[in-house]
Amino acid sequence: MRTFTLITLLLLLVSFRSQAQKETTTKLKAAKDSTATVDLLGEMNQSNQEKTKLLPDKIIFTQRLLWGEKGLMRNFSAFELTPDKRQNELKVRRNMLVAHQIMGMLTLGGMVAQGIVGAKLYNSTGSNYRSLRNTHEALASAVSVAYFSTAALSLFAPPKMLNERKGYSSIKIHRDLAIVHFTAMVSTLVLAGMLEGNPSLKPYHRAAAYTAFGAFAASMIVIKF
Repeated sequence: MRTFTLITLLLLLVSFRSQAQKETTTKLKAAKDSTATVDLLGEMNQSNQEKTKLLPDKIIFTQRLLWGEKGLMRNFSAFELTPDKRQNELKVRRNMLVAHQIMGMLTLGGMVAQGIVGAKLYNSTGSNYRSLRNTHEALASAVSVAYFSTAALSLFAPPKMLNERKGYSSIKIHRDLAIVHFTAMVSTLVLAGMLEGNPSLKPYHRAAAYTAFGAFAASMIVIKF
């Protein structure tokens, strides 16, 4: 009888211990599941934030001035930073860039005409010189307006939606060439204003003009092909 009682007590102890281990295992598993759920929710929230990102990480200062999170255009309800209105901005961007390309072709044509007249101007004299000079100055004014209007259509267009890919692309080459022809264009205009009192600057004026034309033409070819 005493032996039977001892065996019964041992079985009860083993049963209680087994039950306790099962409860501990269940609690640990529940804790892990809870942690996994929190991590999953965190990842989902992060993913949603990335999906609703409306502006690229880097935009040029002219675009940031107008279209940044606190840009001037954000003061108008039509351009609040929301997904739907951001889609409308991309349509505005597309239209501005199409106009940028059209104005670029007109500017390039004006540069060609100005270069032809300028070449004749260097070797002309008398009344012919005055006539060519007036034509050259008129073309210079028209080309300058067209050129800087072309630049403004790109500089002030709304930014794209996604970040740029790493490495070189036709867009980046186009942008690098833009720096060259913009600098050359400004130099051409500055030197043109100095020619009246210092004719010795003519070769530098011509070199700056040719550089502006070459870089501008190359930038258009790159973006087309």
